[in-house]
Amino acid sequence: MTQTMARRLKVDNLKTEESEEQENDFMTFAHNAADQAEQVVRKLIQASWNVCHFSKLPHWLQDNDYLKYGHRPPLPSFRVCFKSIFRIHTETGNIWTHLIGCIGFICIATYFLINPNVDIPLQDKLVFGIFFLGAIICLGFSFAFHTVCCHSEFVSLLFSKLDYCGISLLIMSSNVPWLYYGFYCHFQPKLIYLIAICVLGTGTILISFLDKFSVPEWRAFRAGLFILFGLSGVVPAIHYGFLEGWFNSVSFNSLSWLFLMAVLYIAGAVLYALRIPERFFPGKFDIWLHSHQIFHLFVISGALVHFRGLSELALHRLSIAQCDLANTLII
Repeated sequence: MTQTMARRLKVDNLKTEESEEQENDFMTFAHNAADQAEQVVRKLIQASWNVCHFSKLPHWLQDNDYLKYGHRPPLPSFRVCFKSIFRIHTETGNIWTHLIGCIGFICIATYFLINPNVDIPLQDKLVFGIFFLGAIICLGFSFAFHTVCCHSEFVSLLFSKLDYCGISLLIMSSNVPWLYYGFYCHFQPKLIYLIAICVLGTGTILISFLDKFSVPEWRAFRAGLFILFGLSGVVPAIHYGFLEGWFNSVSFNSLSWLFLMAVLYIAGAVLYALRIPERFFPGKFDIWLHSHQIFHLFVISGALVHFRGLSELALHRLSIAQCDLANTLII
C-alpha cells in the first residue's frame, strides 16, 4: 500500500513538473512573440506612416481641434520621431522655427563670448551668457518637445513640462542682464529685483511641472501665467525711468527696446491662447502659419530685440565705467 502511494506521488510530481515546464515554455513563447510583434510594428512604422485627421489621434495628442488634418500618428520610436522633422505635418513649422533659432543663438553666443575683438570684461560676458543660456535652453526644449511629442503619452507629458520650463527660464534670463545694466550703479534695487525675478521664475517653473498644467484646457492659464511673469518687469522699468530720467536718450532707447520685446512676447502668447488665426478658419492653417508657429516666430524676434537693447545699454554702461558711490545705495 505504501509503495503504491509512493508511485502515485512520484507520478503526480512528474506531471506537475511537466506542467510547470510547459507553462514556462508557453510564457517564454508568448514573451518572444510579443517582442517580435513589437519589432514588426516598429519596422512598419519606420518604413511608412501617413498623416491623419485630428479625430484619429489618441486623446493625449489632441491639442488643437482647429487644426483638422496633417497630424502625425503616434510614432513609438525616437529615431522615427527625429526623422519626421523632414516630413510635412502640423509640427513641421514648430520644429524648424525653434531649431533654427536655437542654432542661431548658439552661433551668436559663441561669437560674442569667444571672439577676442569683443572687448568686454569677463563678468559682463557671464551676464550676457545667462541670457544666451536661457534662450538656447528655451528654444532647444521647444524643438525637442515638438519633435518627440508623438512618441508616447509619457514622453509627450515629460517634454511638454520641459518646454514650459524653458519659457520660464527665458523670461528669467532675459531680466537678469537688463536689471544688471539698468541698475548698474544702484546695488540695492538691483539685488532686490534680481532676487524677486529669480523667486518668481522658480515658482513658475515648479507650476510648469504640474501634470494638469500641460492639458489643452489650461492653455489660457499657461499663456496668462507667462504674460504676468513677463509683466513683472514693469515695476523695475518704471523705477529705472525715474532714476535715469524718462527722456534721457539712453534710458529712452533702453525702455523702447524693452517695450518692443514685451509687445512681441505678449502678442505671441495672446495669439497662442486664442488660437488665432485657425480659430476663424478651421482646417485652413493646418500646416503653415497657425498660432503656435506665429508664437514661435514672436519669441525668437523678442529675444533678438532684447539682445539688441542689452548690447546698447551695456556699451553705454561700460563706456562710462564709473558710478557715484552715493548712487549705489539708492533704492
